[in-house]
Amino acid sequence: MYKILQKQVLSDVTKLMVVEAPQIARKAKAGQFVIVITHERGERIPLTIADYDREAGTITMIFQEVGKSTMEMGLLQVGDGFKTIVGPLGHPTEIENFGTVICVGGGVGIAPVYPIARALREAGNQVISIIGARTKELLLWEDKMRAVSDELIVTTDDGSYGRKTLVTVPLKEILEAKPGKIAKIWAIGPAIMMKFVAETTRPFKVPTIVSLNTIMIDGTGMCGGCRVLMDDGAQFVCVDGPEFDGHRVDWNTLLSRLAFYRSEEQAAVTRFRESHKCNLERAVAEGVK
Repeated sequence: MYKILQKQVLSDVTKLMVVEAPQIARKAKAGQFVIVITHERGERIPLTIADYDREAGTITMIFQEVGKSTMEMGLLQVGDGFKTIVGPLGHPTEIENFGTVICVGGGVGIAPVYPIARALREAGNQVISIIGARTKELLLWEDKMRAVSDELIVTTDDGSYGRKTLVTVPLKEILEAKPGKIAKIWAIGPAIMMKFVAETTRPFKVPTIVSLNTIMIDGTGMCGGCRVLMDDGAQFVCVDGPEFDGHRVDWNTLLSRLAFYRSEEQAAVTRFRESHKCNLERAVAEGVK
């Protein structure tokens, strides 16, 4: 069992867990991920490693409760544990001194972009970070990102904090203000956000790396469920990624594949909520009828 040592509720749907996993922590690098299983009959869930502490033997995972399995994870408490955690998986981020780089994090994607920004700065890069979320409540790790960035720009869709705009707007402003000065860009967040980041940077011909989180089952390249179509053919996120050249990804196909099982996922969430509705709520609902 992989014991949960700390748990934080970051928002209504976002949870942070620090888990005892010394073998994974010892080998983990920025950009890699793990696959977790909560219980004997649980689903295999891929999660990017948000942080790791080799000395303490722990890894940090941040996730949103968007489906039945992540809702089950959200119910776990300190002292509980995961049945299995496999990792670290995937290729780590290529870290070297590129010069001036930009790290873009959207929503829960801020968490996995953090160790990348930290490693890039430790390698001597000047790091400009842009983080954004729909609302202030969904924004996370601002202080941690500020600590590893030479410049930090914060945006929210609704203007409840920072600039009221999308992350692509300040990104384009920087590229226009510093022509030829930005060596590389990393973007992690919702697929639609990464698509538009890639489209924003394409005219400037700045290498743009995205971290994909596709439908994944075994995590070893055997099932093919996580395949992503590139401009020269298909690759597997689990063994070829999770990082890819954002300018080469077929985003329309990727977004379509991500929606394949949406109706099944929604049905599973409905059944889960019904099964966990407290007896009092159920009695009141039946009484109203």
